[in-house]
Amino acid sequence: MSVQTVCLGWHWIPYRYSRFAEDTDGAPVKPFPGWLADLGRRAVAAAYGDVQAAAAYQPDTALINYYDGAAKMGMHADRDERSLAPVASLSLGDSCVFRFGNPRDRGRPWTDVLLESGDLFVFGGPSRLAYHGVPKTLPDTGDPDLGLADGGRLNITLRESGLV
Repeated sequence: MSVQTVCLGWHWIPYRYSRFAEDTDGAPVKPFPGWLADLGRRAVAAAYGDVQAAAAYQPDTALINYYDGAAKMGMHADRDERSLAPVASLSLGDSCVFRFGNPRDRGRPWTDVLLESGDLFVFGGPSRLAYHGVPKTLPDTGDPDLGLADGGRLNITLRESGLV
């Protein structure tokens, strides 16, 4: 993983969550904003076509990853949450190749999908524990008016932790 990460709601430390950024400065994690939860519910409604599923979706964690032109993220599965609610992922800035695999292991089969700025990817149900990653970012493909000083890509991943 060669990205820079900021968390809201809960801080993800490999294999667990904390209310403090224990692996950096120890500061309390900033709150998860309600407008981001609303965005997640709208994403789930659009992806599932199910207003009840969307209303039940209560994301409380955001992992905000910044990818520079050389950054990538290896295949992994989001298995540290106690909830199996869907994951909603919003891409901003440079495009990337998003590799979406299977729930068994990091190997094939997988599908490479081009994610561009503004794309929203939701995975849940049998695909919730699928391995996924970003093998490649595509520098200088984002709109410079987005305001990312050095270009790059932001990915905002919303999750329901299942923690209290």
